[in-house]
Amino acid sequence: MKWILRSLAGFVSVLATALLLNAIFHLTSWGKDAAPAIKVDNTAIERSPQLGTSFAPVVKKVAPAVVNIYSTHTVHMRVWNPFYNDPFFRQFFGNRFGPNGNREITRREQSLGSGVVVSPDGYILTANHVVDGADEIKVAIGDSESKRFTARVVGTDPPTDVAVLKIDAKNLPAITLGDSDQLEVGDVVLAVGNPFGVGQTVTKGIVSALGRNGFSGFSQYQNFIQTDAAINPGNSGGALVDIEGRLVGINIAIVSSSGGSQGVGFAVPVNLARHVMDRLIAGGKVTRGYLGVLFPQDLTPDLAAEFHLSDQSGALVGDVAPGTPAQKAGIKSGDVITEINGKKVTDANSLRLMVSDLAPGTEATVKLIHDGREKTVTLALAELPSQTGENENDQGASSPENAKTDALDGVTVADLDAQIRSQLNVPNGLQGVIVTDVAQDSNAGDAGLQPNDIIVEINRHPVPNADRAVELCKHARSDRILLKVWRRAGGLAGTLFLSVDNTQKQ
Repeated sequence: MKWILRSLAGFVSVLATALLLNAIFHLTSWGKDAAPAIKVDNTAIERSPQLGTSFAPVVKKVAPAVVNIYSTHTVHMRVWNPFYNDPFFRQFFGNRFGPNGNREITRREQSLGSGVVVSPDGYILTANHVVDGADEIKVAIGDSESKRFTARVVGTDPPTDVAVLKIDAKNLPAITLGDSDQLEVGDVVLAVGNPFGVGQTVTKGIVSALGRNGFSGFSQYQNFIQTDAAINPGNSGGALVDIEGRLVGINIAIVSSSGGSQGVGFAVPVNLARHVMDRLIAGGKVTRGYLGVLFPQDLTPDLAAEFHLSDQSGALVGDVAPGTPAQKAGIKSGDVITEINGKKVTDANSLRLMVSDLAPGTEATVKLIHDGREKTVTLALAELPSQTGENENDQGASSPENAKTDALDGVTVADLDAQIRSQLNVPNGLQGVIVTDVAQDSNAGDAGLQPNDIIVEINRHPVPNADRAVELCKHARSDRILLKVWRRAGGLAGTLFLSVDNTQKQ
């Protein structure tokens, strides 16, 4: 009997310990989102020219996972009464329009969008601009208005225009995620969403292009899938799927002169969207790696020739921020970065995307061309700092009396003085000449030289003053002049290279 009692006591002790550990685990994980149970299929599609006569099986597989999103915003407006000062109208309206005839009114606006269920427990991928600033978000499963859920925002990432929502539901029909890196131009894709609020709609097209970027007014990190599948207002946040019914992109935007589809639509690749989603769910925000290279440039044929490169592959380093991983590793202005961790860097945009995909603290092996020779450096990435807007002192430089007009054809330059340095917030150690004017039809203007640029080098020779700039240009005998300029733009400042035609402009 004593042995049985001791065994029972031991069992109770073990059970109590297990329950305590389980409680501690739940307490420490309280408030964190659990990783979604997403389904991924990375196998390549079968690219056969013999297409079927119907995509209905694909639609039946995909459609239940595409949802309608209704976001509500509170808008505050001021209404002005033009008759306020007229005594005749004031006897009817009194002072209801407040002082000066103004009155603030509040109204609620509702916008429509789409989303994609990526896990059975209610995680939804959508576009950030669909839910940005919303006071309330409702999600409707399918076309049934009876299945509406209130959604909470798990996290948003404006630089990629990706957002993650969560609804309190179980056993939802979740889509399978594909591998957008395996897409090829010409692959058939379907777009599923809620255009113009008419209800769930499916359109068909092909992948028109990959890696699209460089569009102003769009998200900061651009690596878009372009498609001619019809995408219209309300499709944003919806699914772009391959012929296997796997999610390959999140539809976000169109290029259109009419506001409707004209065959040029864009989607965020699912690999990028998934990368952002995982970080948002794990920590509520996206932290990105930071190399410290400012103003990376694409290599034009002229720049490749100036730096004696065999091709235009890589990103030209315009400038390097002090104290950053790039500066500590010895990367310098004029270097060309060709690889990061074994992946080819094709241009400046691919460099930005590669670095941003890596987490801060990640060790990166960078291959570059330095002074015509290959070089490899290893460094640990820092965290990308938040970027502010334009410097408040960036008001443009005055035109001093010592301006020189013959430094470059159609370009006026002047010496840097204390006033210009203060206006443009130019570092004290930077030497060069200020560009005060650039003729629009000049060779320098064609190359991208702008007023308020600081020319620091001409054909790799320092430019301490305007007279030296004139002298260097007069002695330039080659068909092109290589300029190194310092520029402040978009809250950032650094140097970049311009190759200017030195022949007579026709």
